[in-house]
Amino acid sequence: MLVQESLTLVETCKLYTFIGVLIFLAIILFACLIRAIMGPRVADRVIAVNMMGTVVMVMISILALLLKEGYLMDICLIYACISFLAVVVITKVYLGVFAERMIEEEEKHGDV
Repeated sequence: MLVQESLTLVETCKLYTFIGVLIFLAIILFACLIRAIMGPRVADRVIAVNMMGTVVMVMISILALLLKEGYLMDICLIYACISFLAVVVITKVYLGVFAERMIEEEEKHGDV
């Protein structure tokens, strides 16, 4: 975005709105990061990681509008695919660990 000395009132409002929304989304992203680290359950962590991916996609989209760069939307779509695959992999790993724990628990109770 080129800095112009004579912005109209509408352009100035739009600029400050975009910046305000980006700051708000950064705060939400930080809160999701804290939830992903602290837990307490694995499901909370997976949901937090998924939400972080969504918030980053929204931030990239807003930057594409703010900077008037169309290629950022392509990056956003690529990021969406990667984020989706990451959540699927994390969920698959969690389900595998959960199944192993259930089998171990059944074997432990079956021996008694």
